[in-house]
Amino acid sequence: MSHSKISLLTISALTLCFAAGCASKKKMDNSSMTTAANNAATETFDPAGSDSQKIDGLHTIHFSFDKSGLNQDDKKLLDQNVTWMTQHPNTKIQIEGHCDQRGSIEYNLGLGERRAKAAQSYMMSQGINQSRLSVISYGKEKPISTGDTDADYAKNRRDNFVPMKN
Repeated sequence: MSHSKISLLTISALTLCFAAGCASKKKMDNSSMTTAANNAATETFDPAGSDSQKIDGLHTIHFSFDKSGLNQDDKKLLDQNVTWMTQHPNTKIQIEGHCDQRGSIEYNLGLGERRAKAAQSYMMSQGINQSRLSVISYGKEKPISTGDTDADYAKNRRDNFVPMKN
């Protein structure tokens, strides 16, 4: 073979490899774009949950001192949380029960759990499947306010609703 034929074959082979590489690159780019679009469609929420007040439609509820029962205002807010969950059918919620700084660690862990379970029970009665609701008690370990006034204590007696990654 002459040098011109070898060069022509080499150039042709390189051109084919380049074209194949570009076609492959386009497929990867399209795949990457699809993945990016899917990720953009996947909702992300503030990890502080309803305590952040940044998740429209998801609300923290508050409790009276040493109480775990729900009042009418709590139920109205929980109804809004139920609506939010209906609009986000693939999202699970962790209900965090919290207490103020008074009382023993053990007592407040139990009280926080009763508070979280009260919200869970109500939301289930409104049609939310139990598999989408988990409860945890933090007792007095995660206060929002560290002051020692009645207003500070009231802020800490709460159920926080945190969307969980699936």
